[in-house]
Amino acid sequence: MMLSQEDQAAERSKSLSRSRSGWRMSANGLNTLVRTLYALQEERVEAYRLFDLGHQAYLRSAPNYDFIKYRQLVHEITQAFNRISKEVIQLKDRFHEEYDRPDLSEHIARVQEREREKLELTARLQLAKQNMLDHPGNETYQEEARELKQRIRKTIEAINEILQDFKYDSEEIEASG
Repeated sequence: MMLSQEDQAAERSKSLSRSRSGWRMSANGLNTLVRTLYALQEERVEAYRLFDLGHQAYLRSAPNYDFIKYRQLVHEITQAFNRISKEVIQLKDRFHEEYDRPDLSEHIARVQEREREKLELTARLQLAKQNMLDHPGNETYQEEARELKQRIRKTIEAINEILQDFKYDSEEIEASG
C-alpha cells in the first residue's frame, strides 16, 4: 500500500518522538552534553521538516481538507517538540548546576526562547497559507505570509547565531575532552 506524503510524515514523526524516549541524562561529561545538544537541534530541524511536509499535504487536500490526519500529525509533532524541549532544558540545567557553565546554559535558554518563537510563527504561517488558498486574491493573507516567512528566516538566523556563540564558548571543552 502506498502511503500519502501526509501519512509518511506522520509515520516519521511517530518514530521521531520515540527515537530518544529511552535516552537518559547519564552523560559522562561536557563533551557528551554538547554533542547531545547538537543532536537535539538536528531532531528539531527534522521535526520542522516533517511538520512542513504534512502541512503541504494537508493544503493539497483543499477544499475538503483532511483535518483528522493533519490534527494527528500536529499532535505527534507537538509531542516530539515537547520531548526535545524537556531534554534541552535538562541539558541547560546540567551545564549550569553540575558543570558551573552559566554561559552555556544562557545560550541554551536563548535558543529555547527563539525556538518557541519559531514554532509560533510557523503555526501562524500555516494558517496564513490556508487562508491564501481559501481566499484567493486577498492580498492581506499573501502579505501576512510574506511577513511571517521573513520573521521565520530572521528567527532561524538568530538561532544559528546563538548556536555559533555556544559552539565558540564550548570549543575549550572539545579541545580538552
